[in-house]
Amino acid sequence: MYYPQELIDQIQQNNDIVDVINEYIPLQKKGSNYVCICPFHADTNPSLSVSRQKQLFKCFACGEAGNVFSFLQKYDGKTFREAVETLADRAGIKLPQNDSGEYSKEKQDHKQRLIECNTEAARYFYALLRSEKGQRGLDYFKKRGLSDETMKKFGLGFANVDGRDCIAYLKNQGFTDKEIIDAGIGVYNDERHGLRAKFWNRVMFPIKNQGGKVIAFGGRVLGDGEPKYLNSSETQIFNKSTNLYAFDIAKASRSTYFILCEGYMDVIALHQAGFPMAVASLGTAFTPGQALMIKRYVKDVYLSYDSDGPGVKAAIRAAKICREYGLSCKVINMTPYKDPDEFIKGEGREEYENRIKEAKNAFIFEIEVLRKQYDPSDPDENTRYDEEVAALLAEMSDEVARTNYIRACAKEMQISVDALTNMVAKQAGKIRNFTQPVKERSGIHEKKDDSKMRPQQLMLTYLAEYPSIYNQISKYVTPEDFTDEPYKTVAVQFFEDLQNGEASPARMVSMFEDEEIQNQVSDMFTAYLKGIESKEEKEAALVDIIYRLKSVAFEEMKNSPNGVDPAVFMSKKKELMEIRKIKIDLPE
Repeated sequence: MYYPQELIDQIQQNNDIVDVINEYIPLQKKGSNYVCICPFHADTNPSLSVSRQKQLFKCFACGEAGNVFSFLQKYDGKTFREAVETLADRAGIKLPQNDSGEYSKEKQDHKQRLIECNTEAARYFYALLRSEKGQRGLDYFKKRGLSDETMKKFGLGFANVDGRDCIAYLKNQGFTDKEIIDAGIGVYNDERHGLRAKFWNRVMFPIKNQGGKVIAFGGRVLGDGEPKYLNSSETQIFNKSTNLYAFDIAKASRSTYFILCEGYMDVIALHQAGFPMAVASLGTAFTPGQALMIKRYVKDVYLSYDSDGPGVKAAIRAAKICREYGLSCKVINMTPYKDPDEFIKGEGREEYENRIKEAKNAFIFEIEVLRKQYDPSDPDENTRYDEEVAALLAEMSDEVARTNYIRACAKEMQISVDALTNMVAKQAGKIRNFTQPVKERSGIHEKKDDSKMRPQQLMLTYLAEYPSIYNQISKYVTPEDFTDEPYKTVAVQFFEDLQNGEASPARMVSMFEDEEIQNQVSDMFTAYLKGIESKEEKEAALVDIIYRLKSVAFEEMKNSPNGVDPAVFMSKKKELMEIRKIKIDLPE
């Protein structure tokens, strides 16, 4: 942590989450909570719920969740440290300034220096493009049809043929060799040449994080040099697989969909034509981390990849990742042009909009591409094609989606739904038991088996809603009943806080730096059971939750490969049976 937990707690206690969020988005009272339009996706109905009791927010549409620090991080693109400093200032709390001992923030300060170094480099490249030395770069962008306004919007720049001038500029601004190297702007060549520029003789594309801060660069060489495009190496502030070019602009567009492209110029051309929801991966294939980023804001993705062979293959790979992470995906037809940049120049905005409307479901697109590999006049090849499509369908874990795709594909393949269903079942048997539930995947972190994790989630939510019941349930439930991370870590700390009378769900969120884990922890305290309204129903449900929680531990003990002592087994079984008889009294 950048500051000690006691200080974080003090700042949090002095910044009521309802009051803070209400300063950004008007809240309305609804029951014991408050609701508003969610700012993290294209919301039409108030989906964001804010709990004053728990000091947490949760969107039940897009899944974003967290505490007051998380809100500022997500809404304003602040780092955790910046969120702490903003809220400390709001509450009139003075933060410590020393850099030693328990207040050490050396690591965070270094990251901030790397951002500042990249920002200064971006300023330098931007100014150089507009100087006499940058005329070649400016001519290139003008030739590509970019307006001054567009170049300014994207902060486009130029790295001189020599490149050493940027290094000299950064040193003059007070940055050390190590900071310049760690920022990805310089490289250490050898003892003879020392620090050298990574980028030279290139037009420059600043890469920004979700908060709009420069964290890296892409550079396109002028002339015949190699590589044609060069990206910053990964650093402490830049990870290619979890960033997207122009994502900060696209998410601010509040569009209901994103357009995914391959390159910088494709994105810039689309933005200039009036499509600010366009983004691109950064010199790598589309990744699960990037899918996760998109999923937080929209559910629909339109692929606008190159129309050549490699572009088609890349689109199919990206579509599979989109499907795996719950994104609806369509493919925009670029023909007869190679890419969006050429298409916009050739046909313009209106025709591109028409292509969006006519975009084809990505899975249907994939099987159409596959169809071209088989001779339709050969029965054997037709059979192999049908089997390959069935194998693709068998990989789908969602039964409802699989059924819908079977119907659509059967029509496309001109075979009966029953015939294709049987083929899919046969193919699925080769991969897994067709009726076996498949674990859902969500981003980088895999969701645990719901039958196991759901009772743990509901138990923590009950304790957050009714902390006074801790003494009633502590004789039955302990942190040892929470077996998987991050549930176990949260339970250990939360039970300790309950015992000391100072439990705070919002504090649990701040225990973790990873945004996905923060969302997961928030979910632990915002679960609910549909149709459970009365006090008696809630009490009965709580007993059932305790029973299910203990049943999981009992089953794991029973199935232990090392066996179990019969006496212990009977004792635990008796204890489990007794739980059904307990009575929990919830406060009014």
